[in-house]
Amino acid sequence: MNRFVRHLVLAGIPVLTPVVPAPSATLNVYAAASLTEAFQELGLSLQQSHPGLTVRFNFAGSQQLALQIQQGAPADVFASADQRWMSSVVEKGQVDGEPAVFARNRLVAIVPRTNPARIGRLEDLARRGTKIVLAAEAVPVGKYSREALGKLAGAEGYPEDYDHRVLANVVSQEENVKSVVAKVQLGEADAGIVYRSDVTPAVARYVKVFEIPDPYNSVATYPIAVLKSAGNAQAARDFIALVTSPQGQAVLQRHGLLPAAGAATPAAAEGTHP
Repeated sequence: MNRFVRHLVLAGIPVLTPVVPAPSATLNVYAAASLTEAFQELGLSLQQSHPGLTVRFNFAGSQQLALQIQQGAPADVFASADQRWMSSVVEKGQVDGEPAVFARNRLVAIVPRTNPARIGRLEDLARRGTKIVLAAEAVPVGKYSREALGKLAGAEGYPEDYDHRVLANVVSQEENVKSVVAKVQLGEADAGIVYRSDVTPAVARYVKVFEIPDPYNSVATYPIAVLKSAGNAQAARDFIALVTSPQGQAVLQRHGLLPAAGAATPAAAEGTHP
């Protein structure tokens, strides 16, 4: 008690203790770029049910997020677009508990709405001179894309070296799926392979979609986990509970992702089936 306050107390003058507001809590969620729209909606929902909580997202390629976490980034939750990068974080002893698979996703090929390369079917991606943009192989969608191209090689109507021909046409390798979408949407490439969920209503106005049939598609698996370094472990668990709840699953599916268990029939899309 300082001298001035002591003087007031001795004089019988009541002294009000200032009320210091509690600092607002922050939840840091590191999530694959393909989850941007769905997770932003879920983050707002969590904030509404948790007064004083601020949910902050870091959306990027899963490989970038895993590296940041391993280097000590202040993340509470990690949501990866494949098991590979979640496993790398688990192996470093940085995950609290077991990761849970909460969603799946499908691949599609997209071309600009103007379609300058006159692509009419998936086979045309192998045509010499076609400018293809893919995510880098370290990025989950880049790995899945190469798997799908390999499955198409030698299929009916496709040459045995289809995947090699398509990869020979790649003019850019991106660090996340949103960059692939952007380059095709802006006409900087003739075609690209992305997740179905990335063809949002805003994007759909500028691209044409070609579905990749089930036997040749590579379905992405999304695991999520609380990190041991979490500064807000309870909010992290609450967010994961929301993501895996019926409400959260409905939000994810509305944004084009598939349920965690089993395969669902993809929404009808404009495009051509091979």
